[in-house]
Amino acid sequence: MMGNCSTVNKGVFSAAVCVNKQIGHEFYRLGLEFSGGAAAAFAAARPGQFLELDLADVPLPSTETIPADLADASCRDILLRRPFSFANVDTKGQKSLVEILYRVVGPATLRMTTLSASDSVSVIGPLGNDFRVPEEKKTALLVAGGMGAGPLLFLAKLFTEDFTDIDVTVFAGAKTAKQLPFERRLDKLSQRLGFSIAEFAGYGIKSLVATDDGSMGFAGLVTDYLSRWLKKADLAGERTIIYGCGPEPMLAKVAEIADSFKIDCQVSMERMMACGIGLCQGCAVECKAADSGDTIYKMCCKDGPVFEAGKVVF
Repeated sequence: MMGNCSTVNKGVFSAAVCVNKQIGHEFYRLGLEFSGGAAAAFAAARPGQFLELDLADVPLPSTETIPADLADASCRDILLRRPFSFANVDTKGQKSLVEILYRVVGPATLRMTTLSASDSVSVIGPLGNDFRVPEEKKTALLVAGGMGAGPLLFLAKLFTEDFTDIDVTVFAGAKTAKQLPFERRLDKLSQRLGFSIAEFAGYGIKSLVATDDGSMGFAGLVTDYLSRWLKKADLAGERTIIYGCGPEPMLAKVAEIADSFKIDCQVSMERMMACGIGLCQGCAVECKAADSGDTIYKMCCKDGPVFEAGKVVF
């Protein structure tokens, strides 16, 4: 079983920016290179874990390029680190290359757009617990909502490398096709064959798309697509597992669907995680207590961000 990675060595490291590529109107892929002890630490990172970036000293872009809806917010100081899940980790020689996806939504991510090759950033990581793959599973369904695609891209890679006997299908949803955080779509023939997204197709994994407005793929919520697909599929619930990452209302629905089909489900939760190690207590997730009707609070950064869906109180 791929298991809990909270024992992976973590620390405060310096990373060199190696790429910062815009892949859509608001979406970017940021590549970070680690060497020395940092390379060893991040080489052991697993899907579902994350890092924290210090962006306090990163400059703003030029005034004329700042979107009007971010003009006021852009002037705020960035006091707290920002968490980002791993979209990919590669080890090359004595270096580890880490890739994250981000969307420009506020003053911190706006500053990130100015990072370029040879810049360096302070990073805390690897942090949190990863997705787990029980040994008896034969089918995995990955459900991504918007920016939830990042850690599921890394998970898809892991399945391709380490769990080749498991059949994997990805469901990716967004409000519109333009809000899918991927660099390019495949042609209509590929989509009819079940390969809609090039990043997943590169791993040989099927991907199905849903958009709220019908601009690509299934017209409607990705959770509706998942539910309809499961009703038609001939799957043994005990040999199937669902992984979800995205907005919390979507995760709540994914958990509900998984429960109705008696399928195990793990979800990656999102909270404001300022410290990343459970000290600030600002990222509480309400969970069901074992063997009682009570609830308890767990820290998303330390106890998660991956949780068993059935244990979360949505």
